[in-house]
Amino acid sequence: MSFAAAFRATWATVLTSRTLLSTMLLAVVLYAFYYPAPYSQEVAQQLPVVLVDEDGSALSRELVRNLEATRAVIVAEHAPSVAEAQAQLRAGKVDGVVLIARGLQRQLRTGAPGAGIAVWVNASYLLRASTIGEAVTEVLRDLAVEKLDVLGQAVRTGPPVTIVREPMFNPTAGYKGYVFPAVTIVIIQQTLLFGVATFVGGRRRDGRWRMGHGEYLGTWAAFTSVGLLTCLFLFGFIFWVQGIPHDENVAGMLLAAPLLAASVAGLGLWLGSYFDRSERAMMILAPTSAPFFFLSGTAWPLDQMPGFVCAVAQLIPSTSGVQVFVPLNQMHASLADVAPGVLTLLGLALLYGGLGWWRITGLRQKLKLS
Repeated sequence: MSFAAAFRATWATVLTSRTLLSTMLLAVVLYAFYYPAPYSQEVAQQLPVVLVDEDGSALSRELVRNLEATRAVIVAEHAPSVAEAQAQLRAGKVDGVVLIARGLQRQLRTGAPGAGIAVWVNASYLLRASTIGEAVTEVLRDLAVEKLDVLGQAVRTGPPVTIVREPMFNPTAGYKGYVFPAVTIVIIQQTLLFGVATFVGGRRRDGRWRMGHGEYLGTWAAFTSVGLLTCLFLFGFIFWVQGIPHDENVAGMLLAAPLLAASVAGLGLWLGSYFDRSERAMMILAPTSAPFFFLSGTAWPLDQMPGFVCAVAQLIPSTSGVQVFVPLNQMHASLADVAPGVLTLLGLALLYGGLGWWRITGLRQKLKLS
């Protein structure tokens, strides 16, 4: 079969096979709207806390009012003791406990030791915990500046400078704007990988998995075009619909996207050739999604992982994909800025495409016979 005929036949198979169509195209649409939905609020809001006010001063009462006025937390109850408040936290009724210790106003005015504010949070939810801590810190700092600085007294809650924080690509400081651009790369990889491996596994079950050189290249190119279409749909349309902050380097994205798609398609062709039926491909590859996300460096920096883990991570296209497309799509990075990742994707495309060619075209057997 020629290159062009294989290209057309592969696309026809994708569009007419219920399994491939749902895995490679419809699943992308579903994930594009389903995954960001829980994070539509962007930031955690109205987190319930229990407040224990041992100071009972005018300053502590104003601090409570200011805390209740924030969007981050809501004071669900005023408890008479820390023990009672912590019992509610352990029972899961609230997300945090805020203690205003006795003598807070006196400490802020005179610098006397022995008072302050304590916060207990449920660390099982890191975003909630950090939100509560930041809200209390900001309210206390603002109140200290307002009440004490006008009297010419030293404010001990921070340096006497204005700190301006400028996020690089997530100006809303929301979870969706942070995690979804990275998860998008994993979605592109996994849907394409599952589909290609399922395709080859099905052909192997039927005894039709061997291909000539032209047929293999046409099939690889067809699946690469499927991945490229997915990239354009997510980066172009879905980011706009979902309100993901973006500042694209369109030319750089158009150059790098085919490399990502080609590397994943080649990996799918190679791995798929080892599965004796299509169902086995999904059974074995489906559990890889979570590990691949953690190895992308989004949840934990790659340079803080053990060396051998970093080396393995570089063999996964989504790892370099995240390092390339988040800067290109969200930070308007230049190709020079992401050149190492682009070169890695090029190397992976050649590696996996070559392994698939060696395996599926029977080149291994031909070399042995010669």
